[in-house]
Amino acid sequence: MTDCGLLDLTLARLSGVSPREKVRLCNVFDSEDGLAGKSAVEIEAVLGRRLSKPWNPDEARALAERDERAAKLRGIGWVSWRSPSYPPLLREIYDPPVVLFFRGRLPDAERPLAAVVGTRKPSPQAAAQAFSVSRDLAAGGVSVVSGLALGVDAMAHRGCVEGGLPTFAVLGSAVDEVYPASNRQLARSVISSGGALISEYPPGSPPRKWNFPARNRIVSGLSRGVLIVQAPEKSGALITARFALEQNRELWVASCGAGETGGPDSVGTARLAEQGAEVVYSASDILGMWDMKAGGGETGEDPASMLARSLGITL
Repeated sequence: MTDCGLLDLTLARLSGVSPREKVRLCNVFDSEDGLAGKSAVEIEAVLGRRLSKPWNPDEARALAERDERAAKLRGIGWVSWRSPSYPPLLREIYDPPVVLFFRGRLPDAERPLAAVVGTRKPSPQAAAQAFSVSRDLAAGGVSVVSGLALGVDAMAHRGCVEGGLPTFAVLGSAVDEVYPASNRQLARSVISSGGALISEYPPGSPPRKWNFPARNRIVSGLSRGVLIVQAPEKSGALITARFALEQNRELWVASCGAGETGGPDSVGTARLAEQGAEVVYSASDILGMWDMKAGGGETGEDPASMLARSLGITL
């Protein structure tokens, strides 16, 4: 498979067509002329349903041209589903993005990835465990994927950087519209670690509330397994857990969020543990499942001290 240039960006911009359907069109068409020459009736025959919005490939192409110019101007890379550079595990999910935009370097296909996610308002214990597990996974050779959100996600990225490996952040906005703004410095650290900011949304796309549940399928799709550190009853992290199960990924719950003693902020993770998700106490648990040895990260240093040191805080 090879990139088909502007055609793939045009497919990504089609209105009223799902990600899975865009991939179907990607398999059918290999030239812009082939797509542009098709009528709405012919496209409906390929999709097997009636289109809910007017068929306008010319409008999609104009948007794709704008995206291509903006990406070049802002130093944003992009890769198509049909490209050999597209992350192989992500390609296998039910509804992969037809195009990924990124800043930095995409994950090494030969290196395993683990997702570490959770609430934006973690307890001190959950924040420390997210940091220490991510740090020690990195020390053991596993890079961490998360969503660059406040709380657990931010601690996961910081821990992976502390452990010496690239970390990867999947955004609910364009990679040039980092959200939340308070994590812009962290976003720079993600890129400087050798990792990347990743998004299915084209340059200039602002964060929208419905983007975040959709981006969670990419977080789990990139990963071999997903660790939910702490999550209340209604949490985006639980959406990631559902995607992980649908995508046949391993699903774990951090020990700090597995019991009932965590209160309302751990209701979601406690329920996952009750339903059979394996409880993880340290990175060694995950590395052991994957027949990998722990690196130099598990030194016995108190997680809170490691976290404070990473943030430049003196305890």
